[in-house]
Amino acid sequence: MFTKIDSGLFARRASLAAMAILLSAHSEGALAADAIAVDTDDFTPPPEPSRFGRIERKLSDWHVVVGGGAIIVPKYEGSNEFKIMPVPFVTATFLDTVTIDPTGANIAVYEQGPFAFSARLGYEMGRKEDDSDHLRGLGDVDMGATVGVKAAAKFGPAEIFAQLGKTIGGSDGLEGRVGIEVTRPLSQSLMIGASASAVFADENYMQAYFGVTPEQSARSGLARYDAGAGLKRADFSISATYMLDESWMVRGEAGAGVLLGDAADSPVVVEKIQPSGMLLVGYRF
Repeated sequence: MFTKIDSGLFARRASLAAMAILLSAHSEGALAADAIAVDTDDFTPPPEPSRFGRIERKLSDWHVVVGGGAIIVPKYEGSNEFKIMPVPFVTATFLDTVTIDPTGANIAVYEQGPFAFSARLGYEMGRKEDDSDHLRGLGDVDMGATVGVKAAAKFGPAEIFAQLGKTIGGSDGLEGRVGIEVTRPLSQSLMIGASASAVFADENYMQAYFGVTPEQSARSGLARYDAGAGLKRADFSISATYMLDESWMVRGEAGAGVLLGDAADSPVVVEKIQPSGMLLVGYRF
């Protein structure tokens, strides 16, 4: 079924899927624009026509990856406590254009040379005051739907990107991210990567997650706090993806976010440095 391995593409898309899962776990919204997938060149048509040929060709338009693993993340953005979560996932890509994953759907809109543009439909998980004793009295931030866009440019092993997402319901906020990701093969099977990005948010988002109203202050004991729009955090990560064979891959990732600006000064925040880690095993069909 597979004729060759494009481990670089697999690793890059695995990185974006990992980012999506981590962002969702942090309740920051799922803005990743891709999921784990494989190139269409990895597939070949049936060696000879058959009465099932049309079905087989249709199935070859779909690229599916299933897998699972575990992540360790702060209990909420700004917490000094951690939780370990199992991560089952299934991703499906149709004609390298539409990708559906646990965090939503991504649609490739335009690609020309090194430049690519895509649209995203997803959701923001929100936050429960039961997530931590420190949040008691603040109430819940409801889940909301998200719509977003992403622009990216690839230069050799590096990809520079900018993405913007709007939450409908929930925080009713606007969040943007700009960054760079670099991936390099160390061998035919091993790919390493590193990324750095900065996250910005509008006043609605910042106030929902980092602000404390007079009513919340009275219930929680935290000082009243107004969080304004601006730079929210900087994120850094390193990763390694190993192709066990043509179908199986293992990926590990470690990262840290640093809360900045009004987010860092919020009484909701206990710890400004937010480490995280992930280990995934995936199988592609």
